[in-house]
Amino acid sequence: MNVVYGEVLRLRATGVALWSALVALACGGGLTLLLALTGPQNAQPPMPDIDTPEGVGFVLGIGTVLLFVPALIGTTAIASEYRHRTIGTTLLVVPRRDRVLTAKLAVYTMLGIVYGMITSLSALLALIVATWTRGIPLGVDVADLTPALIQLSLAAAAYMLLGVGVGALARSPFVAIGVVLGYFLFVEYVLMMVPGVNVIYPFLPGGATASLTSFDFLTGAIASQTALTPATMVSPMLGAAILLAYAVIAAILAVFAPLRRDLR
Repeated sequence: MNVVYGEVLRLRATGVALWSALVALACGGGLTLLLALTGPQNAQPPMPDIDTPEGVGFVLGIGTVLLFVPALIGTTAIASEYRHRTIGTTLLVVPRRDRVLTAKLAVYTMLGIVYGMITSLSALLALIVATWTRGIPLGVDVADLTPALIQLSLAAAAYMLLGVGVGALARSPFVAIGVVLGYFLFVEYVLMMVPGVNVIYPFLPGGATASLTSFDFLTGAIASQTALTPATMVSPMLGAAILLAYAVIAAILAVFAPLRRDLR
């Protein structure tokens, strides 16, 4: 617990916790408010407005596109410790690498959950503000949005762990950031557009998240533009299991990969 407490203090002292909260507000409340005010009916292709359940689902679901952001936070924070050699000081104080890495994993899991909660709650508040500003009713009861908001929070925590795993393996912030951005902003979208290969998309992190949140807008939009058959999403439960499996694998790599590796 002392090691965990030390990691929490480090997050506060370096500003990672504060900046994560601000970014969560921007990605959750900021994006949702922008989409809700401009109207999903102005999207391409047009979607129902937020006075319908479909429109509310679109506005909340589009936030999953920015789930690579918590992955970037975890990646940068971990990899920067190797770049600036602060990980060496930590291990001098606590020589047990497994204990240090497990504590870091626990703290970043908590940070991911908090990030997801801020994102979800700010998105909900943005929807309420948008409906009040535009003078239209919200398409669903607020209570009915609880499962979707919880799913978004848990997905953010899983992506944070994915980022921690990448950062622990790469150690270089530039390489780690390049891997995360390249994969989530390029590789997954390319795979969605390759005939025959796009069937694996539901089993990738982005596809699993789309299945978990029942948000298949991106696959449908790409299919309509390319005349491809959209990938068939799996059930939300299976999507959650796939995403959890990725998070567990990333956690294992983050703990065990650096155990016997030189810190130079």
